[in-house]
Amino acid sequence: MSLLDARGGTTWVGRRNPVAKVAATVPLSLALLLTLDPVSAGTAIVLELLLFWAAGLGALVWSRRTAVVWIAGPLAGLSMVLYGRTGGTVYFEWGLIQVSQGSIEIGLSTAARVIAIALPAVVLFLTIDPTDFADGLSQTLRLPERFVLGALGALRLVGLFMDDWRALALARRARGVGDRWIVPRLVGQAFGLLVLSIRRGSKLATAMEARGFGADIARSHAREVHFGGAEVVLIAIGAVVAAACVVVAVASGSWNFILG
Repeated sequence: MSLLDARGGTTWVGRRNPVAKVAATVPLSLALLLTLDPVSAGTAIVLELLLFWAAGLGALVWSRRTAVVWIAGPLAGLSMVLYGRTGGTVYFEWGLIQVSQGSIEIGLSTAARVIAIALPAVVLFLTIDPTDFADGLSQTLRLPERFVLGALGALRLVGLFMDDWRALALARRARGVGDRWIVPRLVGQAFGLLVLSIRRGSKLATAMEARGFGADIARSHAREVHFGGAEVVLIAIGAVVAAACVVVAVASGSWNFILG
């Protein structure tokens, strides 16, 4: 089984045009960014889990690849609980930290909103092959070929980050600089990864330019990208989920328009 198969690339969603997958997340993101309440975000999470399970992506939702979503959401909520706007009964206070009924409500809403927005974006992006994504940007959105090829090269290098991180950790430990406190060690290793990434990016840009990828000419495509009714249905599903979240939040009286 290939890596893309393991990421759901053979499912109905996985076979759709990558541009449609990205577009399907836009309505929900816009709807949740306009409000800060637990009902709309909670409704979105429930609908997302049900839809991903029905689409055969349930295993991917709970895999290590989406762990960052389940970690970032609670962490964002915790920061709001500790330092968010105070309101109602104050349960704990120490220095700048003040935990109150209002900060807890904001923290729960923030955590749910982060998960609701990030989960579909991460899951759908994991089902996208970089080459297919580049074909979609070029043929569907008609973006400039130079920009698309640069984005494709960048996406191809993202997969090397974890290998570089492990290699740097082993190299630094072999030199005796990898056993310090965790914070200085991570900072130094992250700086090393940044330097390595810049060097590799410069070499890739030079190599692509030498091969004529920067030329302003009409290019042909080895694979033709299709954008049809199935892609429209996928985008419509995203819009329906966004509308359902708004309707449930308004009906329950929890809708909290952030600009109002």
